[in-house]
Amino acid sequence: MHTYSYEHRDDREAFYALADRLMAKPPSATYPSSMTPEEIHKAVLDIIQQKRRRHSPS
Repeated sequence: MHTYSYEHRDDREAFYALADRLMAKPPSATYPSSMTPEEIHKAVLDIIQQKRRRHSPS
């Protein structure tokens, strides 16, 4: 949906559908305030790698 909305910027209906969907989703992750910025950065990178592995063709 992100790609479609980006490639079809004039499609307002798709844009609003994407915006509604993003607003309805809760944050995917929260981090305790005791974590340092470096620890948060590493945690985010780990999540990105996990998602890439799940979505990459085998």
